[in-house]
Amino acid sequence: MSQSDYPLSEVPQNARRGLLPMAFVLLGFTFFTATMWAGGTLGTAFSFSELLLVILIGNFLLGAYASALAYIAYKSGLNSVLMGRYCFGEVGSKLSDFVLGFTQIGWYAWGTATLAIVLVKVTGMSESWQTPLMILFGMAFCLTAMVGFKGMDILSRVAVPLMLIFILISLYTGLIDVGGMTGLLNIETTESLGFTAAITIVIGTFISGGTQATNWSRFASSGKVAVIATMTAFFVGNGLMVLTGALGTLIYQQADIVDVLLAQGFMVLAVLMLFMNIWTTQDNTIYNFAVAGCNLLRTDKRRTVTVVGAAIGTLLAVFGMYNFLIPFLVLLGTFIPPIGGIIMTDFWMRHKGQYPSLGEAKLPAFHWPGIIAYMIASAAAYASPFMPPVVGVFSAILVYGAFTLIMQNQPKAAVTQL
Repeated sequence: MSQSDYPLSEVPQNARRGLLPMAFVLLGFTFFTATMWAGGTLGTAFSFSELLLVILIGNFLLGAYASALAYIAYKSGLNSVLMGRYCFGEVGSKLSDFVLGFTQIGWYAWGTATLAIVLVKVTGMSESWQTPLMILFGMAFCLTAMVGFKGMDILSRVAVPLMLIFILISLYTGLIDVGGMTGLLNIETTESLGFTAAITIVIGTFISGGTQATNWSRFASSGKVAVIATMTAFFVGNGLMVLTGALGTLIYQQADIVDVLLAQGFMVLAVLMLFMNIWTTQDNTIYNFAVAGCNLLRTDKRRTVTVVGAAIGTLLAVFGMYNFLIPFLVLLGTFIPPIGGIIMTDFWMRHKGQYPSLGEAKLPAFHWPGIIAYMIASAAAYASPFMPPVVGVFSAILVYGAFTLIMQNQPKAAVTQL
């Protein structure tokens, strides 16, 4: 595999990977602390049986969305930012590059700060250690991302099985502490939350990640590998994170698995889980930023962009800006899903399931139907009280699909103007 990981071109067949490396890398991405916090919100509002239904439906929808994009990534060998050139234009695609890249750098700042703050709290170190640890972790996390897919694969092969073992130990201990399934079913809810709001929370936690998971699914050796690996990560893996957070809140009033392990007396496991949970998401996150940054700047210097992104994320963490970024990043989560909807519609309706070669395609500076459809779908998602991420995706499909049908029925001279 090329050291560059093909940031500006299709992944060739000789660089494709099988099911295990694909699944490990994607599972490492979806094993994320913030997802458990979302699960904690659900845990106080639903009975156990209702909770399972919410988790199943929400993560199935999330997995289906990510898998649809994963199959297109396999077919084309391209990731979302490169696909954006076809549906937004050479210059217009820079809008999606910025939205996707800035979201990831914000999460990188949050993850770096979170690890430093929690580690200081858990170990009882002086708070003066927080800033040096943020700098250390902020630059260390990008090392596996600099190596590329291979580096993240190696880390995930070690970390994912260990995290699964730690989670199962914690869930088993929690089940004993609460008095088995009978005790779990008898826990009464203390909060109120609508079913659709709960589904929105489940989908919203990682749909931005699902949109960018094409950075790895484009390396899949077959469509089956791409879909199975993505469903494993986003349906099973993300679902397990939501369930873990929900049960932790129900039993211990703690959503984060690290806090739950501490409450259960597993100090060493808690520290190991903290490192692996954050690191396997952080390297994926900064890799996402680097890929978006390479497309934005039209450079193949992915490693350089990775280091620069890690430095920016570290500075954001050190200066406390991550406190202000999180609400904005959640808001951006509303604006990311329409990108996926437009990509799917563009690939199947406009390009009939086969992109022309990126190096040979004559693309306009701005593909206005895609840009306008994105703006309309984003506005619809922002204004919707009902599942904004889902509304964003389907609005994008409907609006861009309508534009595409109109274009296909126009004379060629008129279409070239678009």
